[in-house]
Amino acid sequence: MRPLIGIVAGEESGDILGADLILSLKQHFPLATFEGVGGKRMQNAGLKSLYPLERLAVMGLIEPLKRLPELLAMRKGLRDHFLKAKPDIFIGIDAPDFNLSLEQSLKAKGIKTAHYVSPTVWAWRKRRIHKIKKAVDLMLTLFPFETKIYEDHGIPVCCVGHTLADQIPWHSDKSTAREELALPISGKIVALLPGSRAQELKYLAKEFIQTAKWLREQDSTIQFISAAPNEFREQQFKAYQEEISGPPIQIFRGRATTVMAAADAILCTSGTATLQAMLVKRPTIIAYKMSPLVFSIAKRIIKVPYIGLPNLLAEKCVMPEFIQSDVQAAKMGEKLLGYLRDSNQDYSDFERVHQLLKKNAGESSAQAVAQLINI
Repeated sequence: MRPLIGIVAGEESGDILGADLILSLKQHFPLATFEGVGGKRMQNAGLKSLYPLERLAVMGLIEPLKRLPELLAMRKGLRDHFLKAKPDIFIGIDAPDFNLSLEQSLKAKGIKTAHYVSPTVWAWRKRRIHKIKKAVDLMLTLFPFETKIYEDHGIPVCCVGHTLADQIPWHSDKSTAREELALPISGKIVALLPGSRAQELKYLAKEFIQTAKWLREQDSTIQFISAAPNEFREQQFKAYQEEISGPPIQIFRGRATTVMAAADAILCTSGTATLQAMLVKRPTIIAYKMSPLVFSIAKRIIKVPYIGLPNLLAEKCVMPEFIQSDVQAAKMGEKLLGYLRDSNQDYSDFERVHQLLKKNAGESSAQAVAQLINI
């Protein structure tokens, strides 16, 4: 069998999942071809990317509106391409506002569809579940608590866990990570991860650098490292660093997990990075900031006790959250300093979640997709 498989990922985290899925699907279909949108990982795994991944990586409520003509043109281009190519299945990875409409158009024309990474229908915009039912033949969720709403609405669903839980070892050795990055084996190191999207850096990078400055004032021996997904984000971060005369911060491109493993404590934005930090098992604080208008809207419509994935999965606050006006250098720095001074951290909740998500995600998702293709 020589299936054509369409896959569209919307950002860096989707690129990680997509690459693992493609490699696993090749075990089931050695002659398969893959087309869609993906980053370097997916392309290295065998995807022909029709558009740059970076053009889909938008966030919030305002930024997508600014880019709406371009996004609509991309979606139309992909829809027309796949309607003509008629893939055996189309898989949208995350990016629900973009992918669900595309999936609905393709499914209406008889093309099988799957969506990988559940939209947060359990937190907000719950009415989307009706659109999802029209758009997908299969929902692949990362987390066990997400399956119930799909089961309740008669939507085929499979929890596959998270690729990162399979890839990141149970014990991430700090000394080994520092050797890989040519960092001093001894000494205190803080990792700063302000995000992979331009908008995240816009709201958080300066605050993270200011936090580094505050920490340096308390302890001049602390060193700082960061990771950037690509050259654009690296240059953006460096520009902010120069603007406010921040302390030296070594930036490693595409090495987020190793950067976290090398650190004694982590400051990162809400998102997949927090899950990586939990799996690496380092004390971490979460920061998130957006425009005041978007925040006021979000407060009214999002009904969850936490913003951080680790806290939602652990069902308690295992990573302190600093949101909007609480994103302040002294507040965040004080918490990080406490972590640096106390080496006796309890990681039992981190370990419990790691075990919960370790399900061989690439193969689990590939099996579910292969079954759908062969129906």
